[in-house]
Amino acid sequence: MTIKDTPEEWEVRGTRTPFTGAKTSMRTDEVVMPDGSVSSRDYQVHPGSVAVLALDEQDRVLVIRQYRHPVRQRLWEIPAGLLDVPGENPLHAARRELYEEAHVKAEDWRVLTDVYTTPGGCDEAVRIFLARDLSEAEGERFEAEHEETDMELDRVPVGDLVRGVLAGELHNNCLVVGVLALVAARQSGEGLDALRPAQAPWPARPFAS
Repeated sequence: MTIKDTPEEWEVRGTRTPFTGAKTSMRTDEVVMPDGSVSSRDYQVHPGSVAVLALDEQDRVLVIRQYRHPVRQRLWEIPAGLLDVPGENPLHAARRELYEEAHVKAEDWRVLTDVYTTPGGCDEAVRIFLARDLSEAEGERFEAEHEETDMELDRVPVGDLVRGVLAGELHNNCLVVGVLALVAARQSGEGLDALRPAQAPWPARPFAS
């Protein structure tokens, strides 16, 4: 048996949007169940995101520390951001986020993994990139605002991040998934160079190259 997620769409008898925010909204669908009954399903509609696991020559990951109000914590994360424009090329968005949040550029880009963050209550899809061959970006630094104004930046060895994840000390989903996927890719036998190319298709958020 092949273990692979597959597309499927159950009948929706009705839908409404009780809340619309600046970037996301809430939707309620009346979904027909396998037994013919109809049940309401509430979920957040999200444009999608990209995240960047930037790995330097000393095997350190570029991480940021930022306040996240919904969970009332300051979390260590990897650079990430929304796909602000429908159909936006995720690689272009990832390059932008790495520049804006860390003032860093990378020459080698690959897809590390694709995930749905909370498929039971949100349709957010995230593409996590691996970025290598890092260097300082040219030009002026991006002017931060809101939570990003006091954001901290550091480079942490991969091993320290793995220990933090397994100890329950690091919780950001993109950091957790990205770091563990990096370790798994290294141990797969094929190595990091066998990862998908940066422009690999992404059915969850189709884009133009």
